[in-house]
Amino acid sequence: MDWDLDIDWGLIVGVAIVVAVLVGLVIWAIVRGQLRKVTTGAEALIGKVAVVQTSLDPKGTVLVEGEHWTAKVNSGKIEPGEEVIVTEIEGLKLVVTKKKTKGRK
Repeated sequence: MDWDLDIDWGLIVGVAIVVAVLVGLVIWAIVRGQLRKVTTGAEALIGKVAVVQTSLDPKGTVLVEGEHWTAKVNSGKIEPGEEVIVTEIEGLKLVVTKKKTKGRK
């Protein structure tokens, strides 16, 4: 059999361009996802405000994002109901500091 095929170069170029654009969009989405800040897990708790549940002297419990966590404060004593800021995480324990309140005039 004799096959006499005509190649439509316009179609080949068009498909190649569409495929290249799609691959570029997928790569862009992957890079963007990798550069995004962590929004889940323990790492996301750093900088969050927590409410003290039991006295921190230096250890106790806090409520942050609806979960109870064991926490410790580096200095001082913090009473229940006060707000603290999560500064770091040591295993399953949060390290917190007292939230500064603005003075009233």
